[in-house]
Amino acid sequence: MNRQYETVIGLEIHVELKTITKIFCSCPTAFGGEANTHVCPVCLGLPGVLPVFNEKVLEFAVKAGLALNCEIASFSKFDRKNYYYPDLPKNYQISQYDLPICRNGFLEINSGGGTKRIGITRVHMEEDAGKLLHGSSSIVTSGYSLVDLNRTGVPLIEIVSEPDLRSAEEARAYMEKLRSILEYLDVSDVKMEQGSLRCDANVSLRPLGTEGLGTKTEVKNMNSFRSLQRAVEYEAKRQREILEEGGRVIQETRSWDEERGVTVSLRSKEEAHDYRYFPDPDLVPIVIDPGWVAKLKASLPELPDARKERLVREMGLPEYDASIITGSRDLADYFDAVAAEFNEPKTVSNWLMGELLRLLNASGMEMRENKIAPADLAALLKLQASGAISGKMAKAVFEEMFATGKSPETIISEQGLAQISDEGALAAIVDKVIAGNPGPVADYKSGKEKAMGFLVGQVMKETKGQANPGLVNKLLKERL
Repeated sequence: MNRQYETVIGLEIHVELKTITKIFCSCPTAFGGEANTHVCPVCLGLPGVLPVFNEKVLEFAVKAGLALNCEIASFSKFDRKNYYYPDLPKNYQISQYDLPICRNGFLEINSGGGTKRIGITRVHMEEDAGKLLHGSSSIVTSGYSLVDLNRTGVPLIEIVSEPDLRSAEEARAYMEKLRSILEYLDVSDVKMEQGSLRCDANVSLRPLGTEGLGTKTEVKNMNSFRSLQRAVEYEAKRQREILEEGGRVIQETRSWDEERGVTVSLRSKEEAHDYRYFPDPDLVPIVIDPGWVAKLKASLPELPDARKERLVREMGLPEYDASIITGSRDLADYFDAVAAEFNEPKTVSNWLMGELLRLLNASGMEMRENKIAPADLAALLKLQASGAISGKMAKAVFEEMFATGKSPETIISEQGLAQISDEGALAAIVDKVIAGNPGPVADYKSGKEKAMGFLVGQVMKETKGQANPGLVNKLLKERL
């Protein structure tokens, strides 16, 4: 009889901070650029240079820690983490070891229809390494690799969770929530496709009902929510098969191969003592002023959970709508701006979750690339509510607004889409349709309700879809 196992997952999230310059020098942090052009002797670690700490990094790290309900250290320091890697020219990384800037926090995710609290072990600051450009899509199959050091020294925070996650779905929900919080804080652009948010997952299995931890593997290289979920599902399945066959899971670091959908062994897993940490002698310790932390805490924006609660409590949105809207700060800000001018929150929510997200997904665009000004969407909704245009017309106008950024009034004028609500003008057309369709008229008079739909359709055809449907129905019924 096979034993039942429980999956245990802890995540280590690396977040590139949104500073203008690097953590220990004045080189730009801008993504891209010609290889090895955003570098200087400091971030290359050349002999004789000294790092100078960028205070903005400390501010962003403390903001993240506060938003994640962490304790903020009053005394912290940087350490050297010694290891060799081709994209790490100093042969050590400046990081934090025993005195991280933040620890003992948590965030909450939705799981199994309820709320689950996931512990945050620590948040620490460090510098990013460079980047290897492989000759093929996989480090395993590539025949060669090139080194770009533009990313070297870009500031990072590493957010380490407790092993509180129990499924790939929970891991994904945790990372989505974390991304949302960081976006609200505006401390990172959280562009996963550019590596601003990267995830390593520690995965192990243990017999169901036991408390000890099984042997874990660390899975690296997940740069999308989908990759994270697939990688954790695969790794849990792989380990389960090993255990069920009587084998032993090896503690190691594995890479996620997106194309093949498998994890691949990279190297044996290092322990902390393998890195020979010691305090960086070139950087003074950090002493935190509690008053400064209090000011930062007071400056935090409304975060996703609080905003969701407000939309439900004050604007009457359903929980589901509020969750979708507040999942992205850009979308939530847009919602607030539209709702401020068109005071029907549920209608605004329907348009954002339906038409806007549909077009954004189809075009592969981010919310921030949306061309429709909030005031223009509010104007469109007012035109529909007043009966100036039908719902069908509104959707057509919206698509044109999305493509061009033009106002609804301009599009309606250019395309002659204004709805005909003049009763006198429509009455003449209704009379013409009745006279030209004696069969359907007789059918309706004999009790066949469907014939009314045909007659309405004929009026809409005569007016090229611009007749007010409610008024057409009223006029037809009056005459029949």
